[in-house]
Order: sequence, then C-alpha cells, then structure tokens
Amino acid sequence: MSSFFSLTGTDLTTDRLVLRPWSTDELTAVVSDAHLTHWAQDFPAEGDRVIAQILTEAPEGLNAYGHRQIIERSSGLVIGSIGLFWPPNDGSLELGYGIVASRRGRGYASEAGRALVAFALTAPGVHTVYANVELSNPASVRVLEKAGLQRWSDDATTARFRTTAPDPSSR
Repeated sequence: MSSFFSLTGTDLTTDRLVLRPWSTDELTAVVSDAHLTHWAQDFPAEGDRVIAQILTEAPEGLNAYGHRQIIERSSGLVIGSIGLFWPPNDGSLELGYGIVASRRGRGYASEAGRALVAFALTAPGVHTVYANVELSNPASVRVLEKAGLQRWSDDATTARFRTTAPDPSSR
C-alpha cells in the first residue's frame, strides 16, 4: 500500500480527498445538466461533462482503475474528477483530471494525481502512467510535476509527462 492513499472498498482516500468511482446516477445527472446537493456550486466543469458523456457511452471506463470523482473531505462536496483512460495500451495508462475553479490553487489536483498514479501502477500489466499538457497551461504542468510525473518530451505546444513502476519486468 502506498503512503499517498489508503483503499477502503472502492474509494481511495488521501489526507484531504476521497477519490470515489462515478455512479451511474451521477453520470446521468451530469449529462442531463442536473445539479446534486453534494456537488460544489461550480461542479461539473466542462471537462467533467465530457468525461460523463464518454463514460455513459463507454462504461468500460467505470472500473477499479478508471475515472473517479474528487471529493473534498472537509466539506463532503464533489470538486472535480480524475481518471485513467482504460484499457491500458502496451502497459500504459493516460491520466486526466480537473478541479472546479472555486477549489483550484489548493494542491488538490496534485494530491489526487499522486494517489491515482500510485494506485494505477498496482494494476496488472500496467507499468507506465502518462499525461500530455499544453505548455500554455503552466498550472497543469506543475500539477503533473507535483504528482510525481517527469517531463520526457515536448514540442512547441505540448509537454509529455510520465512515470513508470520501479521494476516493470516484475509485473
């Protein structure tokens, strides 16, 4: 078990967050533009709407290593989402995340990212987690760095980050 998170049932818990798998009712609420009482006022953001639509159409992303809501433990409110794009491609999973504007700048995305990356590397056959970010989004670049991913390449517009399991051959 990682020091970044604890696992209780299907929830990943960090110091300040719970990463909980999406329920079908919550996906339906997002897709239908409803607002549930346990969501932050500005949740869902546009990225959450996109993910909810994808998960509604391709529910294989709703698995133990898939997409999750980010819940602020102190308030109990959903403040964003984070996920791994399943299934793995040659042992690699892509990481995506978003925090609503009202909760940005508190380190939540990095905290959630560290936990989900550590958890992802426990998945059978997974040895790499990666993310791509536009260089015009320096806050997201910093999130990935703080989540433990290293920049391995870039071009004029995009930086590519990744991390690998300590010994991929043992997976």
